[in-house]
Amino acid sequence: MAHYAFLDDDNIVTEVIVGAEETELIDDKDPETWYGEFRGQRCVRTSYNGNIRKNYAGIGFTYDEDRDAFIPPKPFASWILDEETCLWNAPVAYPEGELMYSWNEEAGDWEPVVFDLETETQ
Repeated sequence: MAHYAFLDDDNIVTEVIVGAEETELIDDKDPETWYGEFRGQRCVRTSYNGNIRKNYAGIGFTYDEDRDAFIPPKPFASWILDEETCLWNAPVAYPEGELMYSWNEEAGDWEPVVFDLETETQ
């Protein structure tokens, strides 16, 4: 089975389905065309293992036709798109070591995640 993403008018993914193999025809049409016509929405194949279109599509992802890639939503305003992978990277590298970190947009840096074991909160 193959996977297909339905796009709205802004090329934002609204749904991802499992469908016919890309080599199969449905009523003499390729699956992208048939599903798109059936739903009245543009349909673009996506690859679960990333073999095509850089990333597996998810709801809210954008399909960039020029890059022929699915790009996830930008997590923070300061993050930069990696043109090779079409994934977002922080402007500061993730720290090495065994600690867990979360991005602080206001500080523009990674902060260690601290867990309070007594209350089981972060």
